[in-house]
Amino acid sequence: MLIYRAYRYELDPNNRQRTHMAKHAGCARFAYNWGLEERIRRYQTKTGKERFTNSIEQHRELNRLKLSKFPWMYEVSKYAPQAALQDLDKAFQNFRRGLRNGTRIGFPKFKRKGRNESFRLGGPIRVTDKRIQLPRLGKIRLKEVPKILGRILNATVSRKADRWFVSICVELNLPDPTPVHGPKVGVDLGINFLAILSDGTEYENHRVFASKLRKLRKLSRQVSRKRNRSQNRRKAVIRLAKLHWRISNCRKDVLHKLTTYLAKNHSQIVIENLCVKGLIRNKTLGRAITDVGFFEFRRQLEYKTKWYGSKLVLAPRFFPSSKRCSRCGHIKNKLSLFTREFQCESCGLEINRDLNAAKNLVAAGWVETENACLEVGGYRPLEGQCPSMKQEPNTTGSLESAG
Repeated sequence: MLIYRAYRYELDPNNRQRTHMAKHAGCARFAYNWGLEERIRRYQTKTGKERFTNSIEQHRELNRLKLSKFPWMYEVSKYAPQAALQDLDKAFQNFRRGLRNGTRIGFPKFKRKGRNESFRLGGPIRVTDKRIQLPRLGKIRLKEVPKILGRILNATVSRKADRWFVSICVELNLPDPTPVHGPKVGVDLGINFLAILSDGTEYENHRVFASKLRKLRKLSRQVSRKRNRSQNRRKAVIRLAKLHWRISNCRKDVLHKLTTYLAKNHSQIVIENLCVKGLIRNKTLGRAITDVGFFEFRRQLEYKTKWYGSKLVLAPRFFPSSKRCSRCGHIKNKLSLFTREFQCESCGLEINRDLNAAKNLVAAGWVETENACLEVGGYRPLEGQCPSMKQEPNTTGSLESAG
């Protein structure tokens, strides 16, 4: 099994290396913005096939302009602007694909200094004990001993809250994983609890963003009160960025531990195909839903199940997991989001609504098929085990099941 994996380490550069990496990031950002501006100009002024271009043509044109207009670009590696133009090409491909498929993929945006501080390098990259050698940057110290398996393809250097990191992408050929012989499990994500499994296990929602919200507001006020382009404002921005970075790390740590446990110990994991973009538009619960990280949970499960030999199943977006009784199959017509206990009028079952939804997910009997009647990642329910989908769908984007 051929996989691509990234190893991320924190760099320990000196002042000269910090300056050189900042130049690389600025050059990559300039090449991206220059390429985007040129594409917009060509589209507005040219006709026919001349309105469009690609990364190869733009890189040749940029090389012709280097000596006369941009001589400072010779101070950095040629891979940084070349990779930036490749990223721009990919952004336009995604934008056109969204137009064809009707999905919401926005038009590429200009990059901004202070927010987009990264660049990618190719060519000869060598990793030794606590050091990495990059083109034009030389040997840079690492803060830990790297353990890298596979053939190195490229390295992406980025800055987060005044700290520099390197992400090393490798190509690794691994034997096919042994299928996991654990039980099947349904997972219902929520706000009161991060996740409730169909076996009754509950995982606490740490509410990382909510717990740091008071401090975030304080640091944000400090940034807004400082004079623009002053040293005090720069220090305040770094303090705010460090807190945002810490919140992101805490959230990812919780999700990584949970998804790794699920992928290693369960043969099949069933989750809902939630419309996260629709959920976060809710004015009352949007912030709390974002704090949980629904899409990141699904993204991690998608690749970890392939690594460890388990299967991920996506239930239909309008599958009534919360409205259906897990004992008799009766479906309620309405179920308020604030009703946290499910009470069945048919059999009298009283159960937590999230646990009821998790039991319905695992008991629906989803099986893999090539041409699914419900377009849900190639899965459909077993005959007779799933309630009829002809009922009026929930136009709220399955918001009640996210509670």
